[in-house]
Amino acid sequence: MAGALEGIRIIDLTTIYSGPICTSILGDQGADVIKVESPDGDWIRSIQNIQRNGVNGAFAMMNRNKRSAMINLSTEEGKDVLRRLVKDADVLVENYRPGVMDRLGLGYEALKAINPKLVYAAINGVGAEGPYANRRIYDAIIQAVSGMGALQANPKEEKPVLVNTLICDKLTSWSAAQSITAALVARGRTGEGQRIDIAMLDTALYFLWSDSLLNYTFVGDDVPYAEPLSHEVFVRQTKDGYICTMPVQLDEWMDLFKALDLPNLLEDPAYLTADGVDNEKMGARLNEAILLFATDDLAIRMEANQVPYAKINAREDVIHDPQVVAMNSIWEFDHMWAGPMRQARPPARFSETPSEIFRDSPEHGQHTSDVLTEAGYDADTIKALRERGVVGG
Repeated sequence: MAGALEGIRIIDLTTIYSGPICTSILGDQGADVIKVESPDGDWIRSIQNIQRNGVNGAFAMMNRNKRSAMINLSTEEGKDVLRRLVKDADVLVENYRPGVMDRLGLGYEALKAINPKLVYAAINGVGAEGPYANRRIYDAIIQAVSGMGALQANPKEEKPVLVNTLICDKLTSWSAAQSITAALVARGRTGEGQRIDIAMLDTALYFLWSDSLLNYTFVGDDVPYAEPLSHEVFVRQTKDGYICTMPVQLDEWMDLFKALDLPNLLEDPAYLTADGVDNEKMGARLNEAILLFATDDLAIRMEANQVPYAKINAREDVIHDPQVVAMNSIWEFDHMWAGPMRQARPPARFSETPSEIFRDSPEHGQHTSDVLTEAGYDADTIKALRERGVVGG
């Protein structure tokens, strides 16, 4: 069956992480994504860490369901080719530094003149204004500026700890994909395209505000201050490993005490202060109780008492977790060049327009001829463009 975005054509000028993930989300949902690459190709192709038969694992995940056209945008003819592709496109996505597309003569206003219905999405680090606008921005930089590195730290130690994944890149990808589809809905009503700017810093702050930065919600001197909590309190050591528990509601705390054969510590004066529960003291008591149990035995008790819990999977255990298996969350398939491969499935499960992996990540410039033919170029012209280094593949 066709995906939800069947019939939507996207020109993808993005590289590295935030942009390619965004466009792969849209590709999973059925859009025809044309990845326009320079003669050097997306830098991620060249990383040697995890690859087979020349296919990089990260590139394969972030660029599935796309076609690749190699176009040299440093040439005037290459720019003309892109303009021709834009005529029939619905969306263009780029993640160059601010101003680059304008200097190329391919900014929003120039492309809007060609195609007024175009949705133009620009993904960047911190926008085009401000003291950081000219910096090179990567995920760790946004973690630092947004406060994410500080909130990961143990409040007692105060040494910043960055999240061990490119979280700001990925959050921005999802924000961008949602924004693009919203703009397409708006276009359906108005017939007009528009420009969307999605900054990693804005995305990170929006993501953090509803819990981690709540102390700064209210303006004034009369606002109470809540001490920051560390998620370390949810990690408990057992006899032979670790488990995560996160009771929130009162009945869940009662269930936890029952699972551990403990009395109601919330009513025990030994664990109370004038301000409420002594979290540090009660946490120490819970840790002592949990250390008495092996992980599997404790899991049985937690399950029986409906405590919010989970074993903490090592990375290699994630793909074998029974819930991951039951949900079919990891898909296995044969990649045309790399062979047997696993990837996370598209997370949104549409009842009528299911997402799927219908195209392996492309070779560099693999679909150049097809894309140019669809744009109206004949075989002789494509050959001449290739000979002049305007296109490749």
